[in-house]
Amino acid sequence: MKWETGLWMVACLLLVSLPRGQADTICHAFVGETVVLPCTTTPPGELIFSQSRLYWQIDKKIVHFFHKGQDSLEDQDKHFRGRTSLFLDQMKHGNLSLMISNVQLRDNAEYICIYKQDEDHQTKKTKIKLSVSAPPRTEEASFPSGQSQIPSRSSTEAPHLTLPLLSLHLLVTLGVWHL
Repeated sequence: MKWETGLWMVACLLLVSLPRGQADTICHAFVGETVVLPCTTTPPGELIFSQSRLYWQIDKKIVHFFHKGQDSLEDQDKHFRGRTSLFLDQMKHGNLSLMISNVQLRDNAEYICIYKQDEDHQTKKTKIKLSVSAPPRTEEASFPSGQSQIPSRSSTEAPHLTLPLLSLHLLVTLGVWHL
């Protein structure tokens, strides 16, 4: 996994840990990468999926649908077929996040995560904005001998020093979440 993908995944998960009432979560991905759109619920114990539904959608388009304990993708928008998945092993603990692979410019949109429990008619809704960009350019310089220089990024694309702080916060958040 590229460090950029890891950085964006950490940033998205960090934003989810902010107190509720904050602005919608914004995630960023480059074309071709994999991104995780965060969505969590705080269950009173383990979630019972035979009595609940999870929708991921853009407006009225179904991006991913989970019903009665399994994926139900018959009505999934064809643009997302074969590119979405949930964290099935973590869902019972409240992780309803969606992973989208091979991100495309057309994925740039506001996603809505809707979790419904049939038993008590409780509904949880979260909005996540995904911003998709073309991958950063790498430039090759030619030498008179015809050899190419190793591609390098400009200084504006260098990682920021906040990565260790974000990583530490994520580890603490995840550590507490698994208790």
